[in-house]
Amino acid sequence: MSEVHHIHNQDPNAGAEQRKAIWKTFWILLILTAIEFVIAFTVPHGVLKISIFIVMTIVKAFYIVGEFMHLKHETKSLIWSILVPIIFVAWLILALLLEGHAIFSAIFD
Repeated sequence: MSEVHHIHNQDPNAGAEQRKAIWKTFWILLILTAIEFVIAFTVPHGVLKISIFIVMTIVKAFYIVGEFMHLKHETKSLIWSILVPIIFVAWLILALLLEGHAIFSAIFD
């Protein structure tokens, strides 16, 4: 009986680019989150603060989707076919909130 020996020669640098990308993403998201914390404790409550949080949350979400779901490596038509409906839904929600507030103010004020 002969034994078969499998020798696995693995490159010690295998996956180095992926690890580098993950660490880069980690640091970018950490910096954005730290900026959010600074804004949370320094900027007075109001429309500016809420707007900054909404914009930073959207930026972080797009970065996470682009990096970890590999959307940034897809074709532009696929990216736009995902983004355009999201933009329209966000616009619809904003329009409904503003119209609802206007109707509520007209009835109860």
